[in-house]
Amino acid sequence: MLLDPRGPRFAAALTAAVIVAVLITGSGWLALVQAAVFAITAVDPRRGPYGLLYRALVAPRLGRPAELEPAAPVRFAQVLGFGFTLVAAAGYLSGATALGLVMAAFALVAAFLNAAFGLCLGCEAFLAFRRLTGRPLAARIPAP
Repeated sequence: MLLDPRGPRFAAALTAAVIVAVLITGSGWLALVQAAVFAITAVDPRRGPYGLLYRALVAPRLGRPAELEPAAPVRFAQVLGFGFTLVAAAGYLSGATALGLVMAAFALVAAFLNAAFGLCLGCEAFLAFRRLTGRPLAARIPAP
């Protein structure tokens, strides 16, 4: 499966906004909603709520992407985001506010770096793991 790389960046911007709201409000329930978004998107980035918004509202206004990227690194990044926001939600909901705050802040840093600079920390972790295990790396592919 190949993705338009602008879609995950759009999703990261929405994620960053949600996590800022989590940090401002201290809402464990909102963190749990974001964790659910990560879980859905980890299964198929094109079917995640933010991916659907991107394809319906943003992509039609843009030209074709110059290149496509494999979905595997994005899916791995979503799994990591799920873990961070799930622990953040558990922290906030159980009264361990400091844990919720720290985990949400980590998730915010990752989402912001992806949205603002196109640096996907989870994708980089995926590629580093592949290099360490000697598995072939996924490459960007020119769009047809």
